[in-house]
Amino acid sequence: MEPILELREVRKSFGGNTVLKGVNFSVHPGEIIGYIGPNGAGKSTTVKIILGMLQQDAGEILLFGKPITSSDDTYKAKIGYVPENAELYETLSAEEYLLFVGRLYGLEEEVVRQKSLEMMRILGIESAFKNRLSSFSKGMRQKVLIISSLLHNPDILFWDEPLNGLDANSVQIIKEILIALKEDGKTIFYSSHIMDTVEKLSDRIMILNEGTVVADGPFEALQQEADGTLEQLFNQLTGFNEHAELAQSFMSALKGGTTAYDA
Repeated sequence: MEPILELREVRKSFGGNTVLKGVNFSVHPGEIIGYIGPNGAGKSTTVKIILGMLQQDAGEILLFGKPITSSDDTYKAKIGYVPENAELYETLSAEEYLLFVGRLYGLEEEVVRQKSLEMMRILGIESAFKNRLSSFSKGMRQKVLIISSLLHNPDILFWDEPLNGLDANSVQIIKEILIALKEDGKTIFYSSHIMDTVEKLSDRIMILNEGTVVADGPFEALQQEADGTLEQLFNQLTGFNEHAELAQSFMSALKGGTTAYDA
């Protein structure tokens, strides 16, 4: 089976800061990929380059077997995207926003309205369909973003911290949706700091550290490198093992400090 996505020696710098230092990987249809790394490792930069929101400095990206070029963006109609920090049009209602997104994908309004309302019903926010987004909680906004990324039934999804702000029940629903999407042949490429979710859901896990992929494979294979959880492996590969010491230092600062009320 041919890869749906390939990155070959992709590099990106911002000023004097090199964020991606030659990233290489391929993704096949129907895979759930957990793409994780410390803050600043280059995860969001990678996704933005794939989506055409940024231009790489070097390297090649193939999506659906074709190079990504600025002159041909038809591939974007096959992609669903949930950014980590999205700016919604808060003066619009959920209905208006989802209709707007649907029109961008060339969908008929009535189809978008029916699909949106049904998906909002399933996620427990149907009653807010005509409410302005400015009145939505963080979790409600996240659900709207997830719905908007799926309206056009894309072949590949890029979800950056998709579980942000969701309650426990909603998290379980989204996990089941991810599994169902995979069974339907969809490819999911997502980033999350919730290691337990990444460990359980991902067919493959890629760990990005300082601009390079330092691990790539199923958790069972990666586990051979560290006898323990994904979190322990992550800490080992990213070189961070000072949690306990920093917590103790924090408590010392807390107990040793004074407040204005103590003065």
